[in-house]
Amino acid sequence: MKTLRMKFATDEGNTFTISLNYVRDNLASGEVETVMESMLDNDFFAEGLAGLAGADVVDRTVSPLF
Repeated sequence: MKTLRMKFATDEGNTFTISLNYVRDNLASGEVETVMESMLDNDFFAEGLAGLAGADVVDRTVSPLF
């Protein structure tokens, strides 16, 4: 399962992270950045976010032992 983690800088200097599961394989960095900027520009969050801090895709594989 692939998970997109979008990281935002807060006014206090911390990081606020949103994780979305099951992202597609061909996700482009420009698409993610555009969405994150749109979230900030449209006041998607109540308050306290200062800007973008980064994003990454985590690919996790689970292998059953029995």
